[in-house]
Amino acid sequence: MARRRRLGDGLAVLAGARPDLLEAAPGARAKFVALGGVLLSTGGLAVLSAAFAVSMALGVWWPFALLVGLGWGLVIVNLDRMLLVGMAHDGSVKRNLLMAVPRVGLALVLGIVISTPLTLQIFHKEIDTEIVALQAEASDAYKQSLDADARFAGLPELRAKVAEGQAVVASGGTAAADLTPLQQRVSTAQAAYDAALVTQRELSAKAQCELDGTCGTGDAGRGEAYLQARAAADAQADVVAAAKTDLDAAVAAVSAGATRSMQQAATDLETDRAELARLTEQQTELQAAFDETNSDNTGILIRLKALSSLSDSDATMAMAHYMLALLFICVELLPVLMKMLLNFGPRSTYDRLTDLRDDGDLEIEQLQQSARVEVEQAQQELLVMAEKERVDRQKEQVLNRRRARLAAAVAQRAEVAQRAEVPPELVAEAAVESSGRKPWDTGPILDLARSAASRTVRTIRRRPEERVAERV
Repeated sequence: MARRRRLGDGLAVLAGARPDLLEAAPGARAKFVALGGVLLSTGGLAVLSAAFAVSMALGVWWPFALLVGLGWGLVIVNLDRMLLVGMAHDGSVKRNLLMAVPRVGLALVLGIVISTPLTLQIFHKEIDTEIVALQAEASDAYKQSLDADARFAGLPELRAKVAEGQAVVASGGTAAADLTPLQQRVSTAQAAYDAALVTQRELSAKAQCELDGTCGTGDAGRGEAYLQARAAADAQADVVAAAKTDLDAAVAAVSAGATRSMQQAATDLETDRAELARLTEQQTELQAAFDETNSDNTGILIRLKALSSLSDSDATMAMAHYMLALLFICVELLPVLMKMLLNFGPRSTYDRLTDLRDDGDLEIEQLQQSARVEVEQAQQELLVMAEKERVDRQKEQVLNRRRARLAAAVAQRAEVAQRAEVPPELVAEAAVESSGRKPWDTGPILDLARSAASRTVRTIRRRPEERVAERV
């Protein structure tokens, strides 16, 4: 029981309650304990969300991801606690709304951030399947971009040129495009030769049938009709021979052109094949590098794209996605919403006790401050008085020393005057004159000393007549 009570007190303190006030208002304890439990719930969701996010984004080891999640959970709990503690009960609905709106907005942002990794993790199987399709689309799009790249724009023509060269080499040069006129000439010559040969055969057959008497005049033998037919056949033989000569010349020209074309095609084919191999290899390397990076792209961004694509293509998926995200957002908003609803209600005993305790603490602090000010003033006055006494004592000591020096000087002057036979009236006059000055004024002393010294010198100095009389 005591353990449960300590746990409840910890949850209440987590929700912003003051233990001393809960002792005076135990009815408010249940509300603060519930708020503390909700804060722990949001913190737990934040731990799972951050762990999933770190695992998806970085692919780190699960224990490390969990440690990062615990740190993020502490941050979220601290932020939520700050939002709750800052929402004090106010009698004005308008002020309550002004306090609640920014806190609800911040809690909404936190809810969206926390709910996103959790939603992605729940639908991870569907998302993984969609990621494969997105990666294939990205690979095809990159291949098309490579084909349209200026570096590889001539690849189709180069491939066609290589294929044409291979065909020319395989045909022995006869497939070259520049041989087309010669081949047409051969075809024409062949057609002329064939036509002349047919005509020659027909004329020969006509002469033969004239000779046999099976056609023409019907008279067998070498008559006039036969001789004419034979002459025509012989003349056609010359035409056939000329056509054969033209045909042979055309064939020879085609053969020579084919040889030249094959040699040129073989030379060009070697260069074209090398260039085609270089460009194809470069394109293949770029495509392979992209495919490798694309296959490793399983982070949060592509997962969000996959989830959005699934939601766009499937209404059921979209509903499940939005409802689940809304659930997590509501859980994150719950502490702030509960505190806001409590503030819209009447002031509780706990709120009144809070105001009384705060007012009492303020009054006590004011009294203590006043007392500290008075004590400080008294101490300063004592310091001033002590300083004045110290200065007075120093002045008295200075005056005593000066009086002593003055008395000693007067006594000394009297002694000097007595030796020099200075009239006592002068000594008394000097004493009276010096007594009229301030004790610390040393001017009279110095003047009296100088006067006595000069008079003494003049008194003891003898005149020359007196010294002469003395000697006599």
